[in-house]
Amino acid sequence: MMRTARSLLCFALLPLFAGCQMLPMFNPQPQVPSMAGLTRMQGELSAADGKLLFKPCTEDRRYAVSDGGGTSVLQEAATLAEKQGKLFADLRGKFSASGSSDGQLDLRQLYRVERSAGACGDPNFQRLILRAGSKNPAWNVDVSAKGMMIERAGQPTLALPYLEEQLGDGRFNLTSEANHQRVELWVAPQRCVDPVTGSVQHLSAELRVDGQVQRGCGYFGGSRND
Repeated sequence: MMRTARSLLCFALLPLFAGCQMLPMFNPQPQVPSMAGLTRMQGELSAADGKLLFKPCTEDRRYAVSDGGGTSVLQEAATLAEKQGKLFADLRGKFSASGSSDGQLDLRQLYRVERSAGACGDPNFQRLILRAGSKNPAWNVDVSAKGMMIERAGQPTLALPYLEEQLGDGRFNLTSEANHQRVELWVAPQRCVDPVTGSVQHLSAELRVDGQVQRGCGYFGGSRND
């Protein structure tokens, strides 16, 4: 039954996917979009009657998605359609609805799309400024107002203060020197795909600890409004 449902989702997205497959995957010179009047939400993506629908984590209403921001969300959803689990999306756009009918979502920013059963219940999301990491090799960095927490396979967890430096074009780095270690996290606004999970995120990230480099993807948490 699950295989049939995934196949139906992929089939339902095909007409949409066919019409946008020639779009560029990302702008090589990122422009910072205006967030005025836009709302960030997390929820589930599904397909019905040739439309891509978004249902927020906290609502029963569904919103028909139009990709006004050129985010390539249709391509991302079609790519993940055959993977197991619910199709989760973290996005920003203009929501409109009336009465009890389905609403409309003018999508402007896509932060991440992934297969996940528990992303709606992430207890740490609202306090996070940034999360970055990779599955192979396994590493994760959670950044909040209290500092950054660094986890790496086979290494002790590091909890460090940090300084942020803006580098232009949406790029920035976080640095820390403590416990006789130099830690750098370099972040850029570029579509990034985790090769293990297929998760698509809006930032690429590079972690450097005493010169050792590990690359991965990232996304802004709920406490960063851009």
